[in-house]
Amino acid sequence: MKASRTRTPALRRLAEQVLEAPDVEDLTRILTRSLPGALGLDGASLLLWDRNLDIFEGFSPHETQNRQVRPDEPGPGVPPARYLLSEGVLLETPGRGGEGTLVPLMARSGLVGMLVLGPQRRRRRTPFTPVEARLLSVIASRSALAFENHLYQKELIASERMAALGTMAGMLAHDFRGPMTVIRGYAETLLEGRLAPEEIRARAATIVENVDRLERMTGETLDFARGSSRLVRRRVALPFILRDLAAGFQSELPGLEVSTEITVPDDTKVTLDVDKLRRALGNIAANARDAMGGKGRLHLSASLEPGERDGAPPTLVLLVADDGPGVAEEIRGRLFQPFATHGKKKGTGLGLAVARRFIEDHGGTLELLAPPLPPASGACFRITLPLGAPVRSREVQRV
Repeated sequence: MKASRTRTPALRRLAEQVLEAPDVEDLTRILTRSLPGALGLDGASLLLWDRNLDIFEGFSPHETQNRQVRPDEPGPGVPPARYLLSEGVLLETPGRGGEGTLVPLMARSGLVGMLVLGPQRRRRRTPFTPVEARLLSVIASRSALAFENHLYQKELIASERMAALGTMAGMLAHDFRGPMTVIRGYAETLLEGRLAPEEIRARAATIVENVDRLERMTGETLDFARGSSRLVRRRVALPFILRDLAAGFQSELPGLEVSTEITVPDDTKVTLDVDKLRRALGNIAANARDAMGGKGRLHLSASLEPGERDGAPPTLVLLVADDGPGVAEEIRGRLFQPFATHGKKKGTGLGLAVARRFIEDHGGTLELLAPPLPPASGACFRITLPLGAPVRSREVQRV
């Protein structure tokens, strides 16, 4: 009983880590190393299904290289397992032999792989309690969706014949991660049934808000693919919006610490497309987190500069800087081109292209500043937004 009390919190932490895993390598490490360690198991193996080659690709922390396994061939294939975990229920299959547990990884498209958990180091009547079995199923379902997303995105970007579709899908995969993290996290807390009614209403409202945001983002992506620059402007309090955006990035991008320095007067009201500004800044923030290895500090500063002529409206100047390694010299000249990426295992090269396009739709500019002098490091982007730009006929203005 004591071991179960310590294993359950560890499984909950691993379930959260699966949501935050930045790439396939980190996710594989969680499943084959951290998970068996938390459960006191004698190791674990991961088999990912490659539907193009009709084989499994095997990952194990005890092997120096990955192996390919055909399901219809004899040999090391799927290790024998006595138990099968299906939708949170542990089923015993004595005829299979062995003492391990087979956990299918089921995603929207079907089976994406299998997790084979080794036997317990200390023999137990059943390897997992009902609570542990349900948490393992949560980890498996989240992992399956993450593997499916990574593999699907990789296939789309690699196909030249689907370049247009790859552009849109890549944008959605890149920009949807933040809202989907919030939606899934809040939805799962609602299922626990331990929240006060007012907290339930607040979290449900946040879910609805983010679903609406995803719908608007889909329309924005279609506009981008068609070459449209339609804006949906609304009048907002500028300092409040900037602080709200910064707080949102910190919650949607785990591992990112956002600091702000906003010297804009509190009564400054502007008219702009908040969703497009959110995506532009969010893409820069997501790239910064990736460049810093999944965690680090991002600094956002905002100030107003007077107009070029007497009586001209001011210009908003935003500086977004990180503590990462900076931008490699060989990519600086094409940084804002679609599909330009460097040194990122999961990058599509679309984030900054979309960001510049949305800023330019407002009549503004987005540029990468010159590399800082040592000992400073990291990338620094400068955004300018003219605050008095008139609303054009193809734009929509909301009060």
